[in-house]
Amino acid sequence: MQLDVKPMNTLDLVTHGPVIPVIVLQRVADAVPLARALVAGGVKVLEVTLRTAVALDCMRAIAQQVPEALVGAGTIRSVDDAKAALDAGCRFGVSPGYTRDIGLACQRIGLPLLPGVASASEVMAANADGYSFLKFFPATAAGGIPMLKALAGPFTDVVFCPTGGITPETAPQFLALPNVKVCGGSWLTPQDAVEAQDWERITRLARAASALRGVA
Repeated sequence: MQLDVKPMNTLDLVTHGPVIPVIVLQRVADAVPLARALVAGGVKVLEVTLRTAVALDCMRAIAQQVPEALVGAGTIRSVDDAKAALDAGCRFGVSPGYTRDIGLACQRIGLPLLPGVASASEVMAANADGYSFLKFFPATAAGGIPMLKALAGPFTDVVFCPTGGITPETAPQFLALPNVKVCGGSWLTPQDAVEAQDWERITRLARAASALRGVA
């Protein structure tokens, strides 16, 4: 089901808080209560990754039953992934890397995309196709804060969402960078908490993440 709403600018996502959770769901039954737990903690932008067989069903359930959440599809690796995400009701997509086929297809079908990059060449490729808000992935492995500082020099008009290896302890250091607008993190939805359906714990983690601020 496609939502009858105007496509957002992905940069609008940063207005809802400093952290976007990177979510892996194994059971459809967990999708809605997890989303509600995150929203209760102040986190409403949710990236549900396309890493499991039930991912699209989970996205669809959240889009239909938790309207206050902004659900997006992570791990978009093909044009078909993007189309399936839009059909499931996703408001945006996130890719681990960038290809022109995916970038232009998302523009054509109206799915706002946060494309992944890990090098200056990839930044240039995405930038050339109109993307200036990019996911820096895998953030820690690809150079972390020093790399983001280096990219700030030649790419003064590009901002990032670093994702991959970031923790509650290091997130404020990333958020302190002028070219970082928001971080992605999997620590908000630990697998053991999801398996135990410990939604109160997830709400607490979301509340703490919502309160993060950048510190130099």
